[in-house]
Amino acid sequence: MLNWVRAAIAGAALIVTLGAALPAQAFNAYLTQPIWAGPAGFGQPTYGLRRNFVQPRQQTQSYRINPMFQRQVVSYPTDERAGTIVVDTGHKFLFLVLGNGQALRYGIGTAREGFEWSGVHKVTRKAEWPSWTPPAEMIARQPGIPHFMPGGPNNPLGARALYIGSTLYRIHGTNEPWTIGGDVSSGCIRMTNDDVIDLYGRAQIGAKVIVL
Repeated sequence: MLNWVRAAIAGAALIVTLGAALPAQAFNAYLTQPIWAGPAGFGQPTYGLRRNFVQPRQQTQSYRINPMFQRQVVSYPTDERAGTIVVDTGHKFLFLVLGNGQALRYGIGTAREGFEWSGVHKVTRKAEWPSWTPPAEMIARQPGIPHFMPGGPNNPLGARALYIGSTLYRIHGTNEPWTIGGDVSSGCIRMTNDDVIDLYGRAQIGAKVIVL
Protein backbone atom coordinates (compact mmCIF):
# COMPACT_ATOMS: atom_id res chain seq x y z
CA MET A 1 0.00 0.00 0.00
CA LEU A 2 2.84 2.37 0.94
CA ASN A 3 4.61 1.72 -2.36
CA TRP A 4 1.42 2.51 -4.28
CA VAL A 5 1.04 5.87 -2.49
CA ARG A 6 4.68 6.74 -3.16
CA ALA A 7 4.26 5.91 -6.85
CA ALA A 8 1.13 8.08 -7.11
CA ILE A 9 2.88 11.04 -5.50
CA ALA A 10 5.88 10.66 -7.80
CA GLY A 11 3.61 10.51 -10.87
CA ALA A 12 1.74 13.64 -9.83
CA ALA A 13 5.01 15.49 -9.28
CA LEU A 14 6.21 14.50 -12.75
CA ILE A 15 3.00 15.82 -14.38
CA VAL A 16 3.30 19.15 -12.56
CA THR A 17 6.97 19.47 -13.54
CA LEU A 18 6.25 18.76 -17.21
CA GLY A 19 3.30 21.16 -17.24
CA ALA A 20 5.42 23.95 -15.79
CA ALA A 21 8.16 23.32 -18.35
CA LEU A 22 5.90 23.52 -21.39
CA PRO A 23 5.33 26.91 -23.04
CA ALA A 24 1.77 28.29 -23.06
CA GLN A 25 1.42 27.38 -26.75
CA ALA A 26 1.71 23.72 -25.84
CA PHE A 27 -1.66 23.91 -24.14
CA ASN A 28 -3.45 25.21 -27.24
CA ALA A 29 -4.33 21.74 -28.50
CA TYR A 30 -6.23 21.13 -25.28
CA LEU A 31 -7.64 24.57 -24.60
CA THR A 32 -8.82 25.49 -28.06
CA GLN A 33 -11.25 23.17 -29.79
CA PRO A 34 -13.74 23.65 -32.62
CA ILE A 35 -17.11 24.68 -31.25
CA TRP A 36 -19.08 25.86 -34.29
CA ALA A 37 -18.47 24.76 -37.86
CA GLY A 38 -18.74 27.53 -40.42
CA PRO A 39 -21.14 27.34 -43.39
CA ALA A 40 -20.26 24.64 -45.92
CA GLY A 41 -17.54 25.77 -48.30
CA PHE A 42 -16.56 28.81 -46.24
CA GLY A 43 -13.39 27.52 -44.61
CA GLN A 44 -12.39 26.21 -41.22
CA PRO A 45 -14.43 26.06 -38.02
CA THR A 46 -14.64 28.90 -35.54
CA TYR A 47 -12.67 28.16 -32.40
CA GLY A 48 -13.02 29.13 -28.75
CA LEU A 49 -12.26 28.07 -25.22
CA ARG A 50 -14.70 25.62 -23.69
CA ARG A 51 -15.81 26.65 -20.23
CA ASN A 52 -15.02 23.36 -18.51
CA PHE A 53 -11.37 23.37 -19.55
CA VAL A 54 -8.58 24.25 -17.13
CA GLN A 55 -7.11 27.45 -18.55
CA PRO A 56 -3.70 29.03 -17.91
CA ARG A 57 -4.27 32.53 -16.56
CA GLN A 58 -2.86 34.26 -19.64
CA GLN A 59 -5.17 32.22 -21.91
CA THR A 60 -8.43 32.80 -20.01
CA GLN A 61 -9.79 35.54 -22.27
CA SER A 62 -8.29 34.35 -25.56
CA TYR A 63 -10.15 32.81 -28.46
CA ARG A 64 -9.81 32.46 -32.19
CA ILE A 65 -12.51 33.28 -34.67
CA ASN A 66 -12.60 32.25 -38.30
CA PRO A 67 -11.28 35.16 -40.43
CA MET A 68 -14.41 35.04 -42.59
CA PHE A 69 -16.42 36.32 -39.60
CA GLN A 70 -14.20 39.35 -39.08
CA ARG A 71 -15.61 42.74 -40.03
CA GLN A 72 -14.75 43.66 -43.61
CA VAL A 73 -15.97 45.61 -46.65
CA VAL A 74 -17.22 43.29 -49.40
CA SER A 75 -18.80 43.52 -52.82
CA TYR A 76 -22.58 43.56 -52.38
CA PRO A 77 -24.69 44.52 -55.40
CA THR A 78 -28.20 45.37 -54.21
CA ASP A 79 -31.10 47.71 -54.87
CA GLU A 80 -31.45 48.42 -51.13
CA ARG A 81 -30.54 51.89 -49.91
CA ALA A 82 -27.36 52.65 -48.04
CA GLY A 83 -27.94 52.11 -44.33
CA THR A 84 -30.11 49.03 -44.83
CA ILE A 85 -29.24 46.06 -42.64
CA VAL A 86 -29.50 42.62 -44.24
CA VAL A 87 -29.17 39.59 -41.96
CA ASP A 88 -28.20 36.44 -43.86
CA THR A 89 -28.94 33.84 -41.20
CA GLY A 90 -28.03 30.93 -43.47
CA HIS A 91 -24.44 32.08 -43.92
CA LYS A 92 -24.08 33.79 -40.52
CA PHE A 93 -23.43 37.26 -41.90
CA LEU A 94 -24.94 40.69 -41.30
CA PHE A 95 -24.51 43.24 -44.09
CA LEU A 96 -24.74 46.99 -43.65
CA VAL A 97 -25.33 48.36 -47.14
CA LEU A 98 -22.84 51.12 -47.97
CA GLY A 99 -23.97 51.83 -51.52
CA ASN A 100 -21.98 51.72 -54.76
CA GLY A 101 -22.14 47.93 -54.76
CA GLN A 102 -20.48 47.51 -51.37
CA ALA A 103 -21.45 46.52 -47.85
CA LEU A 104 -19.80 46.17 -44.48
CA ARG A 105 -20.01 42.51 -43.51
CA TYR A 106 -20.02 41.23 -39.94
CA GLY A 107 -20.03 37.70 -38.56
CA ILE A 108 -23.04 36.80 -36.41
CA GLY A 109 -24.57 34.10 -34.26
CA THR A 110 -28.16 33.21 -35.10
CA ALA A 111 -31.19 31.34 -33.80
CA ARG A 112 -30.89 27.68 -32.93
CA GLU A 113 -33.24 25.13 -34.45
CA GLY A 114 -36.88 25.85 -33.70
CA PHE A 115 -36.35 29.58 -33.14
CA GLU A 116 -35.63 30.70 -36.71
CA TRP A 117 -37.57 33.61 -38.17
CA SER A 118 -37.46 36.05 -41.06
CA GLY A 119 -39.09 39.29 -42.11
CA VAL A 120 -38.69 42.98 -42.88
CA HIS A 121 -38.68 45.49 -40.03
CA LYS A 122 -36.94 48.66 -38.86
CA VAL A 123 -34.55 49.61 -36.09
CA THR A 124 -36.89 51.11 -33.51
CA ARG A 125 -34.49 51.73 -30.62
CA LYS A 126 -30.80 51.60 -29.74
CA ALA A 127 -29.27 51.13 -26.30
CA GLU A 128 -25.77 51.20 -24.82
CA TRP A 129 -25.00 48.44 -22.29
CA PRO A 130 -28.68 47.42 -22.28
CA SER A 131 -30.35 45.71 -19.36
CA TRP A 132 -31.96 42.33 -20.00
CA THR A 133 -35.44 41.19 -19.03
CA PRO A 134 -36.05 37.70 -20.45
CA PRO A 135 -39.54 37.16 -21.91
CA ALA A 136 -41.93 34.91 -19.99
CA GLU A 137 -41.52 32.16 -22.60
CA MET A 138 -37.78 32.00 -22.01
CA ILE A 139 -38.20 31.95 -18.23
CA ALA A 140 -40.65 29.07 -18.62
CA ARG A 141 -38.10 27.15 -20.69
CA GLN A 142 -35.19 27.98 -18.40
CA PRO A 143 -36.52 28.55 -14.88
CA GLY A 144 -33.04 29.13 -13.45
CA ILE A 145 -32.26 32.29 -15.40
CA PRO A 146 -32.54 35.70 -13.71
CA HIS A 147 -35.71 37.67 -14.34
CA PHE A 148 -33.68 40.86 -14.79
CA MET A 149 -30.02 41.74 -15.34
CA PRO A 150 -28.61 45.28 -15.38
CA GLY A 151 -26.36 46.24 -18.25
CA GLY A 152 -22.67 45.43 -17.99
CA PRO A 153 -19.91 43.09 -19.14
CA ASN A 154 -21.69 39.99 -17.79
CA ASN A 155 -25.01 40.83 -19.40
CA PRO A 156 -25.81 38.46 -22.31
CA LEU A 157 -26.86 41.43 -24.49
CA GLY A 158 -23.31 42.76 -24.46
CA ALA A 159 -22.23 46.32 -25.12
CA ARG A 160 -24.98 47.53 -27.46
CA ALA A 161 -28.42 46.50 -28.71
CA LEU A 162 -30.49 47.49 -31.74
CA TYR A 163 -34.17 46.64 -31.27
CA ILE A 164 -35.98 45.21 -34.29
CA GLY A 165 -39.47 46.53 -34.96
CA SER A 166 -42.07 45.47 -32.40
CA THR A 167 -40.53 42.01 -32.10
CA LEU A 168 -38.79 40.61 -29.02
CA TYR A 169 -35.61 40.26 -31.09
CA ARG A 170 -32.50 42.40 -31.05
CA ILE A 171 -29.17 42.71 -32.79
CA HIS A 172 -26.87 42.75 -29.81
CA GLY A 173 -23.39 42.06 -28.48
CA THR A 174 -22.32 39.02 -26.53
CA ASN A 175 -19.98 38.11 -23.69
CA GLU A 176 -19.38 34.79 -25.50
CA PRO A 177 -17.70 35.94 -28.74
CA TRP A 178 -16.62 32.41 -29.62
CA THR A 179 -20.27 31.60 -30.42
CA ILE A 180 -20.17 33.79 -33.54
CA GLY A 181 -20.85 31.57 -36.53
CA GLY A 182 -23.22 29.27 -34.68
CA ASP A 183 -26.93 28.66 -34.15
CA VAL A 184 -26.99 29.77 -30.54
CA SER A 185 -29.82 32.14 -29.65
CA SER A 186 -33.57 32.16 -29.07
CA GLY A 187 -34.00 34.39 -32.12
CA CYS A 188 -31.75 37.37 -31.49
CA ILE A 189 -28.77 38.20 -33.71
CA ARG A 190 -25.45 38.10 -31.86
CA MET A 191 -22.32 40.05 -32.74
CA THR A 192 -18.99 40.53 -31.00
CA ASN A 193 -19.01 43.58 -28.75
CA ASP A 194 -16.48 45.33 -31.00
CA ASP A 195 -18.68 44.74 -34.04
CA VAL A 196 -21.97 45.74 -32.43
CA ILE A 197 -20.37 48.96 -31.16
CA ASP A 198 -19.25 49.67 -34.73
CA LEU A 199 -22.70 48.90 -36.15
CA TYR A 200 -24.39 50.94 -33.41
CA GLY A 201 -22.41 54.00 -34.46
CA ARG A 202 -23.37 53.59 -38.11
CA ALA A 203 -26.98 52.36 -38.07
CA GLN A 204 -29.81 54.85 -37.73
CA ILE A 205 -33.11 54.48 -35.91
CA GLY A 206 -35.64 53.80 -38.64
CA ALA A 207 -33.13 51.86 -40.75
CA LYS A 208 -34.64 48.97 -42.70
CA VAL A 209 -33.77 45.50 -41.36
CA ILE A 210 -34.19 42.48 -43.63
CA VAL A 211 -33.83 39.09 -41.94
CA LEU A 212 -33.48 36.26 -44.47
